[in-house]
Amino acid sequence: MAGAGSSMLYSFLLFVITLSLQEMYRSTLASSKLFTILGGFTSSLIFLLLLTFIGNYQETSGIKTGWGAVIIAETVALIAAGTVHGVCITTCFLFSAVLLYEVNKLSGMILSQGESKAKRF
Repeated sequence: MAGAGSSMLYSFLLFVITLSLQEMYRSTLASSKLFTILGGFTSSLIFLLLLTFIGNYQETSGIKTGWGAVIIAETVALIAAGTVHGVCITTCFLFSAVLLYEVNKLSGMILSQGESKAKRF
Protein backbone atom coordinates (compact mmCIF):
# COMPACT_ATOMS: atom_id res chain seq x y z
CA MET A 1 0.00 0.00 0.00
CA ALA A 2 1.25 3.49 -0.82
CA GLY A 3 2.44 5.65 2.04
CA ALA A 4 0.96 9.02 2.88
CA GLY A 5 3.94 10.88 1.41
CA SER A 6 3.82 9.27 -2.01
CA SER A 7 0.03 9.47 -2.13
CA MET A 8 0.26 13.16 -1.26
CA LEU A 9 2.75 13.76 -4.08
CA TYR A 10 0.76 11.83 -6.69
CA SER A 11 -2.54 13.48 -5.75
CA PHE A 12 -0.94 16.94 -5.95
CA LEU A 13 0.57 16.21 -9.37
CA LEU A 14 -2.74 14.87 -10.68
CA PHE A 15 -4.51 17.90 -9.18
CA VAL A 16 -2.23 20.30 -11.05
CA ILE A 17 -2.52 18.34 -14.31
CA THR A 18 -6.32 18.09 -14.10
CA LEU A 19 -6.74 21.76 -13.23
CA SER A 20 -4.39 22.80 -16.04
CA LEU A 21 -6.18 20.66 -18.62
CA GLN A 22 -9.55 21.94 -17.48
CA GLU A 23 -8.42 25.54 -17.85
CA MET A 24 -6.83 24.85 -21.23
CA TYR A 25 -10.04 23.33 -22.60
CA ARG A 26 -12.58 25.49 -20.79
CA SER A 27 -14.02 26.91 -24.02
CA THR A 28 -14.58 23.37 -25.29
CA LEU A 29 -16.13 22.30 -21.98
CA ALA A 30 -18.54 25.23 -22.12
CA SER A 31 -19.55 24.60 -25.75
CA SER A 32 -22.39 22.11 -25.21
CA LYS A 33 -24.63 20.72 -22.49
CA LEU A 34 -22.84 17.38 -22.34
CA PHE A 35 -19.42 19.00 -22.13
CA THR A 36 -20.70 21.31 -19.39
CA ILE A 37 -21.63 18.26 -17.33
CA LEU A 38 -18.20 16.82 -18.11
CA GLY A 39 -16.67 20.08 -16.86
CA GLY A 40 -18.52 19.64 -13.56
CA PHE A 41 -17.28 16.07 -13.32
CA THR A 42 -13.66 17.08 -13.91
CA SER A 43 -14.06 19.74 -11.23
CA SER A 44 -15.32 17.07 -8.83
CA LEU A 45 -12.19 15.07 -9.62
CA ILE A 46 -10.23 18.20 -8.66
CA PHE A 47 -12.16 18.12 -5.38
CA LEU A 48 -11.25 14.48 -4.77
CA LEU A 49 -7.58 14.96 -5.59
CA LEU A 50 -7.26 18.06 -3.42
CA LEU A 51 -9.10 16.33 -0.57
CA THR A 52 -6.64 13.44 -0.83
CA PHE A 53 -3.70 15.84 -0.82
CA ILE A 54 -4.97 17.79 2.21
CA GLY A 55 -5.83 14.60 4.12
CA ASN A 56 -2.41 13.10 3.51
CA TYR A 57 -0.70 16.36 4.44
CA GLN A 58 -2.64 16.48 7.70
CA GLU A 59 -1.79 12.84 8.40
CA THR A 60 1.94 13.36 7.87
CA SER A 61 1.88 16.56 9.96
CA GLY A 62 -0.03 14.93 12.80
CA ILE A 63 -2.95 17.35 12.46
CA LYS A 64 -6.45 15.99 13.04
CA THR A 65 -8.48 15.79 9.84
CA GLY A 66 -12.01 17.09 9.76
CA TRP A 67 -14.58 19.01 7.77
CA GLY A 68 -12.16 21.88 7.16
CA ALA A 69 -10.37 19.86 4.49
CA VAL A 70 -13.68 19.09 2.77
CA ILE A 71 -14.75 22.73 2.79
CA ILE A 72 -11.40 23.96 1.42
CA ALA A 73 -11.31 21.30 -1.31
CA GLU A 74 -14.93 21.94 -2.29
CA THR A 75 -14.40 25.71 -2.43
CA VAL A 76 -11.38 25.34 -4.73
CA ALA A 77 -13.26 22.89 -6.96
CA LEU A 78 -16.30 25.16 -7.20
CA ILE A 79 -14.12 28.14 -8.11
CA ALA A 80 -12.42 26.04 -10.79
CA ALA A 81 -15.84 24.95 -12.08
CA GLY A 82 -17.01 28.56 -12.14
CA THR A 83 -14.22 29.51 -14.52
CA VAL A 84 -15.62 27.06 -17.07
CA HIS A 85 -19.39 27.63 -16.92
CA GLY A 86 -22.04 28.50 -14.35
CA VAL A 87 -23.78 25.14 -14.69
CA CYS A 88 -20.47 23.41 -13.94
CA ILE A 89 -20.72 24.73 -10.39
CA THR A 90 -23.97 22.84 -9.79
CA THR A 91 -22.83 19.61 -11.42
CA CYS A 92 -19.49 19.81 -9.60
CA PHE A 93 -21.30 20.13 -6.27
CA LEU A 94 -23.56 17.17 -7.03
CA PHE A 95 -20.73 14.93 -8.27
CA SER A 96 -18.57 15.96 -5.30
CA ALA A 97 -21.34 15.06 -2.85
CA VAL A 98 -21.58 11.59 -4.38
CA LEU A 99 -17.79 11.17 -4.34
CA LEU A 100 -17.62 12.30 -0.71
CA TYR A 101 -20.32 9.80 0.24
CA GLU A 102 -18.47 6.99 -1.51
CA VAL A 103 -15.11 7.93 0.02
CA ASN A 104 -16.71 8.03 3.47
CA LYS A 105 -18.32 4.63 2.91
CA LEU A 106 -15.03 3.16 1.66
CA SER A 107 -13.15 4.63 4.61
CA GLY A 108 -15.65 3.10 7.03
CA MET A 109 -15.28 -0.32 5.42
CA ILE A 110 -11.48 -0.22 5.58
CA LEU A 111 -11.55 1.01 9.17
CA SER A 112 -13.92 -1.76 10.25
CA GLN A 113 -11.73 -4.39 8.54
CA GLY A 114 -8.68 -3.04 10.38
CA GLU A 115 -10.51 -3.20 13.71
CA SER A 116 -11.67 -6.77 13.12
CA LYS A 117 -8.08 -7.86 12.32
CA ALA A 118 -6.84 -6.16 15.49
CA LYS A 119 -9.44 -7.98 17.62
CA ARG A 120 -8.30 -11.38 16.32
CA PHE A 121 -4.76 -10.96 17.53
